[in-house]
Amino acid sequence: MAQEQLPLHEIPKAPEQATSGNVMARMTQGLGYRYYWATKDLREEDLNYRPSEGAASAFETLEHLYGLSEMIRNAALSKPSKRPLEDTPKDYVALRKATLLLLDEASGLFLSKNAEALDAMQLIISRGGKEYSFPIWNLMNGPLSDALYHTGQVVSFRRTTGNPIDKGVNVFMGKTKL
Repeated sequence: MAQEQLPLHEIPKAPEQATSGNVMARMTQGLGYRYYWATKDLREEDLNYRPSEGAASAFETLEHLYGLSEMIRNAALSKPSKRPLEDTPKDYVALRKATLLLLDEASGLFLSKNAEALDAMQLIISRGGKEYSFPIWNLMNGPLSDALYHTGQVVSFRRTTGNPIDKGVNVFMGKTKL
Protein backbone atom coordinates (compact mmCIF):
# COMPACT_ATOMS: atom_id res chain seq x y z
CA MET A 1 0.00 0.00 0.00
CA ALA A 2 1.38 3.44 -0.95
CA GLN A 3 2.18 5.82 1.89
CA GLU A 4 -0.22 8.77 2.14
CA GLN A 5 1.34 12.07 1.00
CA LEU A 6 0.93 14.55 3.83
CA PRO A 7 0.81 18.30 3.23
CA LEU A 8 3.80 20.59 3.48
CA HIS A 9 6.39 18.10 2.26
CA GLU A 10 7.47 21.11 0.20
CA ILE A 11 6.64 24.79 0.37
CA PRO A 12 4.10 25.80 -2.28
CA LYS A 13 4.91 28.33 -4.99
CA ALA A 14 5.13 31.85 -3.57
CA PRO A 15 2.11 34.14 -3.94
CA GLU A 16 2.31 37.01 -6.45
CA GLN A 17 2.16 39.69 -3.74
CA ALA A 18 3.58 40.06 -0.25
CA THR A 19 0.30 40.93 1.47
CA SER A 20 0.00 40.68 5.25
CA GLY A 21 -1.93 37.43 4.97
CA ASN A 22 0.49 35.97 2.43
CA VAL A 23 3.41 36.66 4.77
CA MET A 24 1.61 34.86 7.61
CA ALA A 25 0.73 32.00 5.26
CA ARG A 26 4.36 31.70 4.13
CA MET A 27 5.65 31.67 7.72
CA THR A 28 3.15 28.93 8.54
CA GLN A 29 4.18 26.97 5.43
CA GLY A 30 7.85 27.34 6.40
CA LEU A 31 7.04 25.97 9.84
CA GLY A 32 5.05 23.12 8.30
CA TYR A 33 7.87 22.19 5.93
CA ARG A 34 10.39 22.16 8.76
CA TYR A 35 8.01 20.13 10.94
CA TYR A 36 7.31 17.65 8.12
CA TRP A 37 10.99 16.79 7.71
CA ALA A 38 11.89 17.07 11.42
CA THR A 39 9.25 14.47 12.25
CA LYS A 40 9.51 12.17 9.21
CA ASP A 41 10.44 8.56 10.03
CA LEU A 42 11.01 9.00 13.76
CA ARG A 43 11.81 5.76 15.52
CA GLU A 44 10.68 4.69 18.99
CA GLU A 45 14.09 5.62 20.41
CA ASP A 46 13.81 9.07 18.79
CA LEU A 47 10.34 9.63 20.28
CA ASN A 48 11.45 8.50 23.75
CA TYR A 49 14.61 10.63 23.78
CA ARG A 50 14.81 13.35 26.41
CA PRO A 51 17.97 15.43 26.88
CA SER A 52 17.77 15.26 30.68
CA GLU A 53 15.59 13.71 33.35
CA GLY A 54 13.38 16.77 33.81
CA ALA A 55 13.12 17.68 30.12
CA ALA A 56 10.28 16.85 27.76
CA SER A 57 10.76 13.83 25.52
CA ALA A 58 10.66 14.23 21.75
CA PHE A 59 7.12 12.78 21.76
CA GLU A 60 6.03 15.23 24.47
CA THR A 61 7.53 18.00 22.33
CA LEU A 62 5.42 16.77 19.38
CA GLU A 63 2.33 16.94 21.60
CA HIS A 64 3.23 20.54 22.47
CA LEU A 65 3.72 21.32 18.77
CA TYR A 66 0.27 19.92 18.05
CA GLY A 67 -1.20 22.34 20.61
CA LEU A 68 0.70 25.27 19.11
CA SER A 69 -0.48 24.29 15.62
CA GLU A 70 -4.06 24.15 16.81
CA MET A 71 -3.63 27.62 18.30
CA ILE A 72 -2.20 28.94 14.99
CA ARG A 73 -5.15 27.52 13.03
CA ASN A 74 -7.68 28.74 15.61
CA ALA A 75 -6.20 32.26 15.49
CA ALA A 76 -6.73 32.29 11.72
CA LEU A 77 -10.40 31.56 12.50
CA SER A 78 -10.55 33.83 15.59
CA LYS A 79 -11.72 30.70 17.41
CA PRO A 80 -10.84 29.99 21.06
CA SER A 81 -8.04 27.54 21.85
CA LYS A 82 -9.05 25.59 24.95
CA ARG A 83 -6.34 24.98 27.53
CA PRO A 84 -5.43 22.49 28.73
CA LEU A 85 -5.76 20.65 25.44
CA GLU A 86 -8.29 17.88 25.02
CA ASP A 87 -8.24 15.05 22.49
CA THR A 88 -4.59 15.25 21.44
CA PRO A 89 -3.80 12.28 19.17
CA LYS A 90 -1.97 9.66 21.23
CA ASP A 91 0.20 7.96 18.62
CA TYR A 92 3.05 9.38 16.55
CA VAL A 93 1.51 8.80 13.10
CA ALA A 94 -1.86 10.39 13.99
CA LEU A 95 -0.19 13.24 15.91
CA ARG A 96 2.13 14.09 13.02
CA LYS A 97 -0.67 13.98 10.46
CA ALA A 98 -3.04 16.09 12.59
CA THR A 99 -0.33 18.72 13.18
CA LEU A 100 0.49 18.98 9.48
CA LEU A 101 -3.21 19.25 8.58
CA LEU A 102 -3.69 22.07 11.11
CA LEU A 103 -0.69 24.00 9.73
CA ASP A 104 -1.82 23.47 6.15
CA GLU A 105 -5.34 24.66 6.98
CA ALA A 106 -3.98 27.71 8.81
CA SER A 107 -1.76 28.70 5.89
CA GLY A 108 -4.77 28.48 3.56
CA LEU A 109 -6.83 30.65 5.90
CA PHE A 110 -4.12 33.34 6.03
CA LEU A 111 -3.50 33.32 2.28
CA SER A 112 -4.52 36.51 0.46
CA LYS A 113 -5.84 38.23 3.59
CA ASN A 114 -5.26 41.97 3.58
CA ALA A 115 -4.00 43.98 6.56
CA GLU A 116 -7.53 44.81 7.75
CA ALA A 117 -8.58 41.16 7.75
CA LEU A 118 -5.43 40.18 9.62
CA ASP A 119 -5.95 42.99 12.14
CA ALA A 120 -9.44 41.65 12.81
CA MET A 121 -8.11 38.19 13.72
CA GLN A 122 -7.72 37.39 17.38
CA LEU A 123 -5.66 34.83 19.27
CA ILE A 124 -8.17 33.64 21.87
CA ILE A 125 -7.22 31.37 24.76
CA SER A 126 -9.94 29.70 26.83
CA ARG A 127 -8.74 28.56 30.25
CA GLY A 128 -10.70 27.84 33.40
CA GLY A 129 -13.96 29.14 31.98
CA LYS A 130 -12.44 32.50 31.00
CA GLU A 131 -11.40 33.76 27.57
CA TYR A 132 -8.37 35.92 26.92
CA SER A 133 -8.06 37.70 23.55
CA PHE A 134 -4.86 38.96 22.00
CA PRO A 135 -4.06 40.67 18.69
CA ILE A 136 -2.56 38.60 15.87
CA TRP A 137 0.87 40.05 16.77
CA ASN A 138 0.92 37.73 19.78
CA LEU A 139 0.53 34.77 17.43
CA MET A 140 3.80 35.71 15.72
CA ASN A 141 5.95 36.18 18.82
CA GLY A 142 4.12 33.45 20.74
CA PRO A 143 2.85 30.18 19.20
CA LEU A 144 4.38 30.60 15.73
CA SER A 145 7.87 31.43 17.03
CA ASP A 146 7.59 28.81 19.77
CA ALA A 147 6.66 26.14 17.22
CA LEU A 148 9.72 26.99 15.09
CA TYR A 149 11.89 26.77 18.21
CA HIS A 150 10.51 23.36 19.24
CA THR A 151 10.73 21.97 15.71
CA GLY A 152 14.44 22.77 15.86
CA GLN A 153 14.63 20.86 19.14
CA VAL A 154 13.18 17.77 17.44
CA VAL A 155 15.85 18.09 14.73
CA SER A 156 18.53 18.27 17.42
CA PHE A 157 17.05 15.36 19.38
CA ARG A 158 17.01 13.09 16.34
CA ARG A 159 20.61 13.99 15.51
CA THR A 160 21.54 12.97 19.05
CA THR A 161 19.85 9.58 18.61
CA GLY A 162 21.67 8.97 15.32
CA ASN A 163 18.71 9.62 13.00
CA PRO A 164 19.36 13.01 11.34
CA ILE A 165 16.89 14.52 8.86
CA ASP A 166 17.32 13.69 5.18
CA LYS A 167 20.34 15.45 3.65
CA GLY A 168 18.27 16.73 0.72
CA VAL A 169 16.03 18.95 2.89
CA ASN A 170 16.55 22.56 1.83
CA VAL A 171 14.62 24.94 4.10
CA PHE A 172 15.85 27.96 2.10
CA MET A 173 14.26 26.71 -1.13
CA GLY A 174 11.43 24.76 0.53
CA LYS A 175 12.16 21.71 -1.59
CA THR A 176 13.78 18.35 -0.87
CA LYS A 177 16.04 16.31 -3.14
CA LEU A 178 16.07 12.68 -2.10
